[in-house]
Amino acid sequence: MRAVVQVAGAGRSDVGRRRPNNEDSLFVSDELGLYVVADGVGGRSRGEIASAEAVEQVELWIRRHAGELDRLLRLGDAGTPQLHRILESGIQSACYMVYGLAAQDPEKQGMSTTISMLLVRAGVALFAQVGDSRIYRLRAGQVLQLTEDHTLVNHKLKQGLITAEEARTAKGKNVITRAVGNKDYVQVDTGVIPALPGDRYLVCSDGLHGYLGADEEIADLMATEPLTQATDRAITLANERGGKDNVTAVFVSVED
Repeated sequence: MRAVVQVAGAGRSDVGRRRPNNEDSLFVSDELGLYVVADGVGGRSRGEIASAEAVEQVELWIRRHAGELDRLLRLGDAGTPQLHRILESGIQSACYMVYGLAAQDPEKQGMSTTISMLLVRAGVALFAQVGDSRIYRLRAGQVLQLTEDHTLVNHKLKQGLITAEEARTAKGKNVITRAVGNKDYVQVDTGVIPALPGDRYLVCSDGLHGYLGADEEIADLMATEPLTQATDRAITLANERGGKDNVTAVFVSVED
């Protein structure tokens, strides 16, 4: 039997100091236990439309399948494979919609978006990932990055073509290898893990995590109370360190 937990979240997005407009989108719903960050790609190709559309489609998908999700969660491990499929299908739905919008309008051609989705229900954290936004978990003072960056630099690092030190200073760090909407299909990473009382999560765009330092700094930021103050600290930190990109942060707390 899955544990029953309470979940609360707070989020904020900021244009930063260098960009003329904000192409990030976010969604925060304690009712659904759903927290989403999307970072639009495309600039003049309307990345802000791609991110907003993707977030809206994911919200609608989770609302539509909430009953099925809860049924599968009650099954315990037996329901896990189907949970992965529902998460993946939700992102694929968003991908198809963004791709279709771009195909209909020349001004939107090339638009796409990253997406990081966290869903906390019935003592379980479910997540889905495309691109280089991130989800972190803080548990007992230890920070864990739950998602993998789909970037050219990270691909080279995994293949042993560059070292971790070289990756930190490599050019093209923002070149992503997967995005929602640039094709009608995208490979989606999904995860289903226990959510325990006391856990904290951070869902954020690269406009924030690109400025974060050691795990100790991330842990301190994630532990900030109240959650709204954590969002303010995150935006301030990114802007003080350059604010070269849009900045979006969603903090989530799991309680008994």
